[in-house]
Amino acid sequence: MSAKPHWEHVYQTRATDAVGWYQAEARTSRALIEAIAPDHDAAIVDVGGGASVLVDELLEDGYCNLTVLDWSAAALARARERVGANAGTVVWQEADVLEHAFPEAGFDVWHDRAVFHFLIDADARARYVRQMRHALCPGGHVVIGTFAPDGPETCSGLPVQRHSPDTLQDAFGPEFVGVQSQREVHVTPGETEQPFNWCVFRKDA
Repeated sequence: MSAKPHWEHVYQTRATDAVGWYQAEARTSRALIEAIAPDHDAAIVDVGGGASVLVDELLEDGYCNLTVLDWSAAALARARERVGANAGTVVWQEADVLEHAFPEAGFDVWHDRAVFHFLIDADARARYVRQMRHALCPGGHVVIGTFAPDGPETCSGLPVQRHSPDTLQDAFGPEFVGVQSQREVHVTPGETEQPFNWCVFRKDA
């Protein structure tokens, strides 16, 4: 199966709170975004946001320039339904992050929880970084979470490429300056522990 049918099948057949990446609260993402983008007018894109509750929490915080991009129409539909009356204030984009025509320098924050680690091919990772570089404004920030080196080797039946802060820096290149990193152990609905690395990078102005 190619990636899009895979994720559509997952979201069409499994409950939102039954998938391994489910979070009742997006605490780490929210805290990192609030720290580097205190202006609630900041343009934020959540890459691979799917049915995540991050968009709900950012709306509650007062952020008003939000984009959620995901391959799965089913995932985006769940998030839109859950957000309710505020859904019209969010830009929902059903697209492949590697192919989407992002606006040049259109975002202050690029957020990614668990998309980049699915890119096991070096060429795909390079394409991702080119997309990110194009979409972020000078001085903008990347907030990214990937499986740590001691994390799972697969997710949802697909292989992953685990990362440390150093391997992310190598992938992103010198134009992106490391700001901070931290470890998080995500506990799945099945009570399996999954070590993540979270990193924040700033695009050099």
